[in-house]
Amino acid sequence: MQNIRSGVRNAFLGLLVSNGLCATDGSLWAQNVPASTASASIEPLQTEIVDKIKQEGMERSKVMETISYLTDVSGPRLTGSPETRLAGEWTKKRLEEYGLENAHLEAWGPFGRGWSLQSYRANVVAPNFFSLIAYPKAWTPSTPTTVRGAPIYLDANTPEELEKYRGKLGRAIVLISPPRELKPWFDPPGARQTDSELLNLANAEVGGARRRRAPGAEPGTPAGGVSPAGTAGSAGTAGSAGTAGSAGTAGSAGTPGPSGPARGAGPASSLTTDKWQLAYDEGAAVVLEPGRGDGGTVFVASATMPRRADPGRELRSPGEGGPMSRGARPWTVDSPPILPQMVLAAEHYNRLVRMVQKGVTPELEIDIESTYHDAETNCFNIIADIPGTDLKDEVVMIGAHFDSWHSGTGATDNAIGCGVMIEAMRILKTIGVSPRRTIRVALWTGEEQGLLGSRAYVSEHFGTLQTPPRGGQGESRPGPVLEYKPEYEKLSTYFNLDNGAGKIRGIYLQGNEAARPIFRSWLTPFGDYGASTVTSANTGGTDHQSFTGIGLPGFQFIQDPIEYDTRTHHSSMDVYERLIEDDAKQASVIIASFAYHAAMRDEKIPRRVLEGNPTMQPMGAASSGGDAK
Repeated sequence: MQNIRSGVRNAFLGLLVSNGLCATDGSLWAQNVPASTASASIEPLQTEIVDKIKQEGMERSKVMETISYLTDVSGPRLTGSPETRLAGEWTKKRLEEYGLENAHLEAWGPFGRGWSLQSYRANVVAPNFFSLIAYPKAWTPSTPTTVRGAPIYLDANTPEELEKYRGKLGRAIVLISPPRELKPWFDPPGARQTDSELLNLANAEVGGARRRRAPGAEPGTPAGGVSPAGTAGSAGTAGSAGTAGSAGTAGSAGTPGPSGPARGAGPASSLTTDKWQLAYDEGAAVVLEPGRGDGGTVFVASATMPRRADPGRELRSPGEGGPMSRGARPWTVDSPPILPQMVLAAEHYNRLVRMVQKGVTPELEIDIESTYHDAETNCFNIIADIPGTDLKDEVVMIGAHFDSWHSGTGATDNAIGCGVMIEAMRILKTIGVSPRRTIRVALWTGEEQGLLGSRAYVSEHFGTLQTPPRGGQGESRPGPVLEYKPEYEKLSTYFNLDNGAGKIRGIYLQGNEAARPIFRSWLTPFGDYGASTVTSANTGGTDHQSFTGIGLPGFQFIQDPIEYDTRTHHSSMDVYERLIEDDAKQASVIIASFAYHAAMRDEKIPRRVLEGNPTMQPMGAASSGGDAK
């Protein structure tokens, strides 16, 4: 009886929240809804199809089977690695087995060199033995041989103090960072969205942005929330000018980035960059740093690059190669030489520092064996279709990124998204729908390096936004130009899933208010599944931005955070056990329903006005003299 009452309450609350009317105490609050939205006609809903989708997806699901293969068998899927290509071939075969058409690996690139890890070990061998919890960073090279010796701790808080280590780091094991203070978790690391948090999202102003904790956030760090429109950096931007490999990560200035040095401006960030540059200049044997996370969980991404490749060359800019560098990345074929480097569990790193400070010098033994793969510099996206009927030339896309980092198996980031998208397509194919528009699934690589796969696909199929450089002093800057291809007008929408293991709670409008009544209607059957919130807020850091960046409708679903920011996102514990089967099933049926209804509408999903009001012109018109509009 309690379950029935709870379901009725959730359905009723979901209906009120989706309309912006309900507070957590049961009072009614009115959300400001544009008049055009409030008066819009109710979006048609095919309840019989929704019932079939629910039945197939909840009672005969294959989603966990798919995810288990991608994580347990394929393992981590670092962009460009041979293992990722093998996983891609398996996924293409799985899509064909489910009856999808035109399944293929679509090349994009060049990306650069792949990387894979064959073996590694990190031990303290004296004064007593213990094995370190440690992981090499992606694209770190092999150590030429086993490195054995006492570490040098860079105990420096100013550039002047750092100078005392000059001339001492050649072929040394370097402890590059201060120890991390760890705090107990009095609040659970896992959580679901509360009614009040969903209400805040429902009432968010247009252009507001979701705030989220950085991966490996400390105990007590606030989660969730919405930043007002116009505030920066709240959701994180994939592929931004952060430390190499920091794609899709939110973080405050000065907090440790996924690849090591503190991000953001300030003396601490500058000193961290100076430490790394000194280690590079002197040719350290191995650099060790404490990871974010605790309790044995380690957050690991890609190798930290030097500020400059040549110590004798003047800097092009103060941040070159540092946390805000736009310079060489470790995966580029012409990358400068990289130092071997590892991330340690904070508890073990702190112990090493304390031993050094007590004058009891530990002796370490470190060995890394890795391989660069540069014979094939292109990468791929995985594409497959359910062909449409009378509107088959128009396309509805659903997708998730396929690549992951390497210390875990990429379960919550983002095998869950891939498994859900594959399952949504399986459900639709199994129940025998005949969509009007073609429904296409796309699984992207290169997301962790800056949405590279989805951006390449959008550029190849739809168009590019060109922002001319600034002119000389006193000259006005030309306006942006959107060069579009014929397929640009054929895309209806793109739906993305990439925020961890949690179930869907609603959808971000990305400023597209015209879609509000559509999505509100489509969420109606899922109020008792906990999904009902439609928010004007934006969210970033993942592949829908490749579409919205050129004015195409692209959307990411609101999800429960579970342990995404606290335990799993880019961490060694991003593994199958951190998934929730019921949440994966719920997400699969909702996305199947959204894809189906988008494919059946008389009209495509409406588009919002692109910021900057760019000039629209067909691709190639600038060179051929075609007309712009």
